Amino acid sequence: MYDYVVVGAGSAGCVLAARLTEDPNVSVALIEAGRADTAPEIHIPTAFPALFKTAWDWDFDSECEPGLGGRRVYLPRGRMLGGSSSMNAMVYIRGNANDYDEWADAGASGWGYHDVLPYFIRSEDNERGGDDYHGVGGPQHVCDGRAMSRAVAIFLESAGEAGYQANPDFNGASQLGVGRYQLTQRNGMRWSTADGYLRPAVARPNLTVITDTLAHRVVFQNERAVGVEISRGGEVSVVRAECEVMLSAGSYGSPHLLLLSGVGPTADLSPFDIPTVADLPVGHGLQDHMICAINYFTDEESLITAASPANTAALQERGQGPLTSNIDEAGGFLQSRAGLTGPDVQLHSAPVIFFDEGFGAPTTHGTAIAVSTVSPESRGQVRLRSAYPDAAPRIQHNYLQAEDDCQSMVAGLRAAMEIADQAPMRTIITGDFDVPASDSDADLLAYARQKAHTQYHPTSTCAIGSVVDPQLRVLGLDGLRVVDASVMPTVVRGNTNAPTIMIAEKAAELIKADQT
Repeated sequence: MYDYVVVGAGSAGCVLAARLTEDPNVSVALIEAGRADTAPEIHIPTAFPALFKTAWDWDFDSECEPGLGGRRVYLPRGRMLGGSSSMNAMVYIRGNANDYDEWADAGASGWGYHDVLPYFIRSEDNERGGDDYHGVGGPQHVCDGRAMSRAVAIFLESAGEAGYQANPDFNGASQLGVGRYQLTQRNGMRWSTADGYLRPAVARPNLTVITDTLAHRVVFQNERAVGVEISRGGEVSVVRAECEVMLSAGSYGSPHLLLLSGVGPTADLSPFDIPTVADLPVGHGLQDHMICAINYFTDEESLITAASPANTAALQERGQGPLTSNIDEAGGFLQSRAGLTGPDVQLHSAPVIFFDEGFGAPTTHGTAIAVSTVSPESRGQVRLRSAYPDAAPRIQHNYLQAEDDCQSMVAGLRAAMEIADQAPMRTIITGDFDVPASDSDADLLAYARQKAHTQYHPTSTCAIGSVVDPQLRVLGLDGLRVVDASVMPTVVRGNTNAPTIMIAEKAAELIKADQT
């Protein structure tokens, strides 16, 4: 018996476990399906694609996506301590201030920008120092990139010549413009929530971390959550919660667990003979950022030589060099048309060819300019495939099914091609590796339907307002909360790891307030 049981030791779960156990009178069990984050590829920034489709990855796939020509899209998620913060590109972006104000205006009281900013600041230890937007001394190290690839510098120079303003801080007063991304790194190495939050807390006697353990379902007594059924080493048991169960299994995992537990639409549960505990639209409203890369050959050295002895020594001795690259080193945010409340396109610059959903192994030097749609209108769903807890859920994103999303992608790809056509980029581009047939709307959209894939930012499947209340308590039930990116009413305009950490920081304070 524990006071709190947290399912999922990822970007949110590590934060919750650390913050709640600051009170020595509170006991927490943190359940993680994966293992400890021991693989070297987790910690060496440029190596994270090597984790795809390994034991460190949930290795999900979408259903056939009608907007992408019926392709299934690979959906990686971290399956280890730190979750996807141990397998992401480490880009530290909070989203647009209007994202949070729009949440609040739609009924998510307490989640406006000025409500959430203190939790971003509290979590942060920014090497640039503190100011009105940034914090120092927090658990999450945030640093400027150290790779400083020349192809990326030339991309930024070309973007300036194409008319895009420089922005040194996408998390400051304005999000628009181009620049290098800040990263969740320390001394040139990845800094996950397992590093920042969990490891300093793991020796506390009131925290129990249980790895290699699959959560099956939430256990209820009447309408109150009292524990979690788990399996470990072939044995099934129940971890009991005196106060609350918290699901932090991510935007695919948390709705999957709720559905297995009988929390979801009755019409979705009845085919699997799962009795309905609460009829809520769990799994509906799925959003994600979609990304599409244009690739060019270059005469600049790229990351294909990053693992040389000299570069390995630079990483080990100074925390510098190409192995510190997060691949997605720079980019920016654009507003492609009038009438929007913020950017709808994000650009990305990588000093290497990036193709075939990250599985392609480049053999020649090149550079990628990628485009993602950060304010999508398309909505998908997470559903059950089976009542067996180890069966992966069915995931449908419906990419490029909304006209506005198509317009944003076309505008973004055209902007990327215009930047590539500027004089500085033309001095290093030696040919086309994978580019649209032309800059016409039809060819750009056809290219996106053939090449686009996830940017790894699923959200909104247990959204505030429809599945949970603003305190993240599941509607109509006691003792159960969801704390991860799935509670976002809409996806933020930017990378989702920093907002997920913020959500968990705020949730920990809400939980503590409820117990006083």
